[in-house]
Amino acid sequence: MMKPRFLSYAVTLVAVAALTAPVVARAADPDWKAVEQALGKSGQMQAGDVFRIGMPRTDLTVTVKGVPVKAGFALGSYAAFKQIGDHAMVMGDLVLLDQEIPAVMSGLFAGGLEVTAVHNHLNEMSPHTMYMHYSGHGDAVQMARALRQALSASGTPLGGSAPPPASSTGPTLDAKAIEQALGRSGREVGAGVFQVTVPRAETITEMGQPLLPTMGVVTVMNFQPTSDGKAAITGDFVLIDKEVNAVAKTLRQHGVDVTAIHNHALMDTPRLFYMHFWANDDPVKLAQALKAALDQTNSRK
Repeated sequence: MMKPRFLSYAVTLVAVAALTAPVVARAADPDWKAVEQALGKSGQMQAGDVFRIGMPRTDLTVTVKGVPVKAGFALGSYAAFKQIGDHAMVMGDLVLLDQEIPAVMSGLFAGGLEVTAVHNHLNEMSPHTMYMHYSGHGDAVQMARALRQALSASGTPLGGSAPPPASSTGPTLDAKAIEQALGRSGREVGAGVFQVTVPRAETITEMGQPLLPTMGVVTVMNFQPTSDGKAAITGDFVLIDKEVNAVAKTLRQHGVDVTAIHNHALMDTPRLFYMHFWANDDPVKLAQALKAALDQTNSRK
């Protein structure tokens, strides 16, 4: 039985189209070793395939209300990379002295990166320290190279061998008591600093792409032992608009200072606000205060 001519013709067209259609190759994952070499710092792959590189300002000696703060407590610059289809995205936060801001910002622009915020995180810092948030899309190695070039205008330690781990001798924290008061588990992030992170329950996106907790979109609560059995706390709550005043009111009722309220990104959905805080008191009392504030938010259980 002969096939209809129109069917044979249609099959021929499909075959020709398949042969002549351009082949779109999916971009390979970035060479993360090359990214490390370009930036001059080593990183780690984290949840959600986010490659995060920390760049703590270990070169700075900073006090807050006279309390010396450790780099892992409040001076942690970072870059979080994630491959998305045929390109990578990067976002992060840079800890800068006032005089470093103009040249670093110009360097970011020259390298094709965008600045999304510049502001304080804490008050009464000496020397005065600011925080510059940034983002970018493109080739991961090229963005790492651009970031390093921009940071060359600052004292951020990059390149060379890493310094030995800071000693955690001195006051210590009862981490179990903090975890029990907060109802959350945490981890030591170096030199005696204890950190608890809490993601939001809803999905956060930017231009349709998920913004993950490991990219910095997460509530962070840091504890640093001070003296007389006390601890300093800092970090930031990630909030939607209707939560801002409820959380601020709760923190103030518990004697915790609210030191800044602002954006970190430009096109996040839902629109997020970051609330930074500070106190220096009994660590369990402070953990209970943070727990009361967390209860005002749509945080993941």
